[in-house]
Amino acid sequence: MNRLVNNRLRQHYALKTILFAMLLIIAMAFDASVFAQGKRVPASAGREEYIEVEKNVRLHVTDLGDGQPIVLIHGWPLSDAMYEYQYQYLVQKGFRVIGISLRGFGKSDKPYGRYDFDVFSDDIKVILDKLKIENAVLGGYSLGGAVVLHYVTRYNSAHIGKLALFAAAAPSWLQRPGYPFGLTAEGAAGFIQLTRTDRPQVLDNFDKAFGATETSLSKGMSEWLKGINLEASPYAATQSISALTQLDLRPELSKIKIPTVIFHGVKDKLCDFAFAEELHKGIKNSYVVKFENSGHALFVEEMEKFNTELEKFALK
Repeated sequence: MNRLVNNRLRQHYALKTILFAMLLIIAMAFDASVFAQGKRVPASAGREEYIEVEKNVRLHVTDLGDGQPIVLIHGWPLSDAMYEYQYQYLVQKGFRVIGISLRGFGKSDKPYGRYDFDVFSDDIKVILDKLKIENAVLGGYSLGGAVVLHYVTRYNSAHIGKLALFAAAAPSWLQRPGYPFGLTAEGAAGFIQLTRTDRPQVLDNFDKAFGATETSLSKGMSEWLKGINLEASPYAATQSISALTQLDLRPELSKIKIPTVIFHGVKDKLCDFAFAEELHKGIKNSYVVKFENSGHALFVEEMEKFNTELEKFALK
């Protein structure tokens, strides 16, 4: 009998020991988990990569760095990714740089609907409102140059302290009475038709005319830019370039009162250097920076000059 009682007591204590050990392990694991979660510091700065501008439409935004904001709008049919080498430079120099991909381009949503300069400007306004941006430098390249010009006149330079135009397709991309620069109406119509029927040919033509010469850009750089171009919605690309043919900003230039810089390649074959001269004539508080060795791709052809001149303008 005593032996039986002793065996049962030993079994009882052994079971209690095992249960205690299990509870201790569980408690330690729980404490470690809580401790680890409590110490986890978020790596993100809390900024949104996608911002909704209207129901079911979100735009991709690159938002890097801290300090004075510089907002950049891309050209056709690129996206905010084109400014990769400006982001790298400007963040190092202590700026907050924000690149916005217009709807229909890059990683932004590509809804069916309008793709015109009112819509693009409205989208930019929503983003700047949501990000609470003030006194920014707003820069736009090629078609994006026309976008930012339209934005500052449509919204009376809201959120913006300075304007930068890079190889802008403005004040008019087409020839008009009293303005013998740019494409003819027939040339523009042929180009738009090509966007509907042979997009690879459009991109090949652009590639050949993009630099000061056909060999200005390295093969790697050319392929990188083509890759960005191919992310665009074909529909958005056609609609937006059609809207550009309807845009004449000459009457709007006198309304621009903020300091403005105009970057333009002397050898630009897509947007003639005369565009820069006309912009300078029309915008009172402006000056031109000539890129003597660049065509339309001045942001990579003379990257160092582009970046340092933009920094200099922002700090003025």
